[in-house]
Amino acid sequence: MVLTFALFVGTAVVGVGLYVVLVLRGEMRTAMQQTLRDQADRIAVQIAQEPDPAQRGRIVNNLSELRDLHIAVVTPDTTYQPSSRAVPSLPVDPLIDVSALQGQSDETMRFAQHESADGQRFFLAALYRPASNLIVQVGQPPPRLYRLAQRSQVVLVLGMILALMLALIGSFIAAYQVTTPLTRISKTARRVAEGELTGKIRVDSRAAEFQDLAESLNRASDTFREKIEELERMTRLQSEFIGNVSHEVRNPIFSISGYLEALGTPGLDDEQRKMYSEKALTNLNRLQNLFNDLIDIARLEYREDLINRSVFDLKDLVNEVAEMLRPKAEEKALDLQADVPRFFVHADRSRIRQVLTNLIENAIAYTGEGSVRCRVQRRLDKVRVEVVDTGQGIDEDHLDRIFERFYRVDPDRSRESGGTGLGLSIVKQILQAHGEDIHVESTKGRGTRFWFELPYEPEPEAVEA
Repeated sequence: MVLTFALFVGTAVVGVGLYVVLVLRGEMRTAMQQTLRDQADRIAVQIAQEPDPAQRGRIVNNLSELRDLHIAVVTPDTTYQPSSRAVPSLPVDPLIDVSALQGQSDETMRFAQHESADGQRFFLAALYRPASNLIVQVGQPPPRLYRLAQRSQVVLVLGMILALMLALIGSFIAAYQVTTPLTRISKTARRVAEGELTGKIRVDSRAAEFQDLAESLNRASDTFREKIEELERMTRLQSEFIGNVSHEVRNPIFSISGYLEALGTPGLDDEQRKMYSEKALTNLNRLQNLFNDLIDIARLEYREDLINRSVFDLKDLVNEVAEMLRPKAEEKALDLQADVPRFFVHADRSRIRQVLTNLIENAIAYTGEGSVRCRVQRRLDKVRVEVVDTGQGIDEDHLDRIFERFYRVDPDRSRESGGTGLGLSIVKQILQAHGEDIHVESTKGRGTRFWFELPYEPEPEAVEA
């Protein structure tokens, strides 16, 4: 990554530097040539206008002294050069042969560079004008502006080298700042892929993009860990569920098989046959209830459309369930209280009837003496339904698990009463399908209280009015 970044940046810097140097050098050469051409044109005009050879020599001397130029004028008869010792003379026509220039039919301009014996550099221009049949050679040392431009070229080259070095250093630092967080993220992602989901990605970079990436990966890791833990929990529950179902199904089947074999025994009287038949039928009903409950749970888990909401009077439903279960309460001499006020709720009436039936039936089954009460009260936009008993209560260790499938606080009593161990699990599934929760409070030896809430609705007559 560092080499790639340095390659691109270095190529750009070198390219720009070379372009500027070449363009600047070309512009300097062009400007110098144009200056010498203008000088040669003006000198040629002056020399051509003066026919006197002596006067031509003076013009060459004067121009050489005043303008710091090295001038030589060549005619077919005479060569004019400055006679002053202060102005060193240059060789006449170092560009090309004079005869070659004179052989041209058009005005010709040639340029060259010359270095004197003392190492001084000169720019030369030779102009041939066929109209006046003379050659004007002009030499000039580099002016200050030209030397300044040359120094600018050196400075530019040094700056280009320095910029390239800074680009390499900057690319290394930038690559380090980029690759270090990415390396840490890559290592953490590799650990996550290998199953180590406990580590967190920590990035020291101040870049918001890396912080967001690390936070997103941490959230993804947490989500994966939660999903895996949930899958592991569901796997355990599934194993327990399969074991419980096989156990719950095996017992009634063995009982039915035993009673049927007993019915086939010769010499039984009618009373014994009736007893065996009733016991086999009881176990068969127990098995049927088990499968019905399992089907209800599966339908509630995978099909939320089974909840058909409507507005109904909760008082009528409580009275209906209470009247159905009152004989069971009277058999145990329990006081079943269900005198509740009138409230309308928005829920599935048949499913809430199933909830109330399971809760009140459980309360009756686990209460030896005292009472079972169903209470209803309004709380803001909800209606709270409570089922309270004075039974044996539930240990605190069991409260978190009583809504699990096949979980029984007292397995022997549940089986004696014909329970499947799925009643409270069905209650929880029904209320969750309504978007509500079931709650429980219990004190060992003093009783238990279950409660849930339903959406309140005004009376239909009030709505129509």
